[in-house]
Amino acid sequence: MRKEKQAQGTSERMPQPEPFTPGITRTMVREHAFALYRDKLNHEGTLTLEDWVIAEKDLVKDLQTSDIPE
Repeated sequence: MRKEKQAQGTSERMPQPEPFTPGITRTMVREHAFALYRDKLNHEGTLTLEDWVIAEKDLVKDLQTSDIPE
């Protein structure tokens, strides 16, 4: 029962939180999240905390790999 409540807490819809990564802005995360979750946003309209965190982590990963010279 307790695990269900904890898991449910991250799946609730919520406004965009502040980014936790230095140098990353809310706008950068929002644009990346909208690209990642276009279908979900069309059907549900908002993202969960987990969605926002995943979008930010994916954005940071993309920025780090794009800086590596080939």
